[in-house]
Order: sequence, then C-alpha cells, then structure tokens
Amino acid sequence: MWKFIKRIVYLLILANILFIVWGKFFNPPFTLTQIGGLIEYGKLKRDYISDNEMGTNVKKAVIASEDQKFFSHNGFDYTAIEKALKHNEKGKTVRGGSTISQQTAKNIFLWQGRSWIRKGLEAFFTFEIELIWGKDIILERYLNSIEMGRGVFGIEAASQYYFTKPAKDLSKSEAAWIAAILPNPQKYDPKNPSAYLSKKHKWIMRQMNNVVLK
Repeated sequence: MWKFIKRIVYLLILANILFIVWGKFFNPPFTLTQIGGLIEYGKLKRDYISDNEMGTNVKKAVIASEDQKFFSHNGFDYTAIEKALKHNEKGKTVRGGSTISQQTAKNIFLWQGRSWIRKGLEAFFTFEIELIWGKDIILERYLNSIEMGRGVFGIEAASQYYFTKPAKDLSKSEAAWIAAILPNPQKYDPKNPSAYLSKKHKWIMRQMNNVVLK
C-alpha cells in the first residue's frame, strides 16, 4: 500500500510539472473562472493573442495598476501582503496583496474565492510559474486569461468589447480605463465610470510613466 501511495504521489508530481511546462508554450483551453462566467452570463468572449500583439500601453497600464514591482519580485510582494493583512484586520473592507504572478496562478489553475487551501495552492503554482515560465510568459498568460468584464476574458476581447479595436491599438488612456476596472470587472464599467473609477484612471495614467518594460 505504501509503495502504491508513493507511486501515485510521484505520478501527480510528474503530471503537475508536465502541465506547467505545457502551459509555458500554450494558453489554457479554458479555466474554471471562464466556465463560471459562461454559466453566469451566458457568454464567453475570449481571443488569445501573442505577446507582440498586445502593445505596450496595455502592459504598462496593468503593471501600473496591479503590480508595480512585477519585474523585481519573485512572485510575492511581501510588503503588499503585510499591508493587506493590517488593513483587513480592521474589518471594514477586504484588500488583496496578490501580485500579477499570483493572480495568474489563481486564474489559470484554480478557482475564485477565499480559503487557506486555495491560497496555499496559489502559492505553490506561483512558485512554479515564476521558475519555469518567467515574467514575459506570466504577463502574457495573465493578459489573455483574466476576466475584464462580465463574460469578457483577456485583453483582446476587452479591447474589442469596450473600444472596438485591437489591443495593440489602444491609446494610453484606453488601456488605463481597462486596467482601472481590475480586480473587480463585474462591478466597474469603463463605458459608465463612477467617480472612483475616474480617479483611479487618472492615477494609473500618471503611474504608467514610471513603468519600464523589460
């Protein structure tokens, strides 16, 4: 029995490594979040594109908005995590401290929601993709897979949905509008921005000037 269990564990480890390596070269055929969006909204707008087709404005906007230390951390921003924990202790609102790498791991391999099990698996997959994929692939998978509207996934689908143009042709302001709705695209809409969203859009525009793509 012990030998059987060890074999199962080894097979699971091997399958996981092969899956991660496969993901370095291919976008996921689907994710649990995308399936959830299809069920909830009855639509799934998604169009995977390559890194070169995304344009620089999109990359600068999401890095400015979500993770300005993206190119310098190892997948985890411990300062942001500490600040989020202190903020959440107050109990009024919940703030996340996840990096783009962590969000990529969650959106591609896992499910939405808050639990210690999911966070543990998220940390495990984050470590793996940082080691095997590298920053460029992580950013590409992130921009192709995350939800950017109700049933809208990935930057190309979002660009077409909000501005009827390819992602590479988005202006600095348009890219900032899409980045501004993250990480709550079900609540915010660039077509009908709230005062908060407009303020965040202006902040992202300023922060984009400080982002240097590697």
